[in-house]
Amino acid sequence: MTDTQPASVYDLAHAEQEESRATFAVLVDNEPGVLHRVVGLFAARGYNIDSLTVAETDGSNHTSRITIVTRGTPQVLSQIEAQLQKMVSTRHVQDVTRDPNGIERELALVKVRGTGAERVEALRVSDIFRAKVVDTTHESFVFELTGASSKIDKYVDLMRGLGLVEVSRTGVLSLQRGVEVF
Repeated sequence: MTDTQPASVYDLAHAEQEESRATFAVLVDNEPGVLHRVVGLFAARGYNIDSLTVAETDGSNHTSRITIVTRGTPQVLSQIEAQLQKMVSTRHVQDVTRDPNGIERELALVKVRGTGAERVEALRVSDIFRAKVVDTTHESFVFELTGASSKIDKYVDLMRGLGLVEVSRTGVLSLQRGVEVF
């Protein structure tokens, strides 16, 4: 006779939940130590930050906007959002990824080395992606590109074969469509 009950809870098969990407926009008081506390929240729980962008957005109200891109299971992402909302200096938290009115963009500077046919091809591909030439020498270009992170990833992948030298990215920025204020 076989026993269908597991001997302990550790023997239970746990369904693996797929991780997804999430972008959180956090409006906080602009005061010393706030960014440290936000980053510490992630570090203390072992969560990774894929992108972090922060700047003061309203000097008269002393507020800053922090945009954080991270990955996790739905449960982990809900926990992150709840922890961000509990912070004392947090005024508002928005999950931009789940908001149908959310807009996300990123800026990248991409340096490409090339001469001859590779140089012409780099210019052609950049034109397709609407990348702007911001610096040029006889052996290289620096392109400026804005758009969704996936667009920048594809552009960088194409430039690898054409002499990619260096990439610098700002991190994700976000806003909500419409007249609503964050």
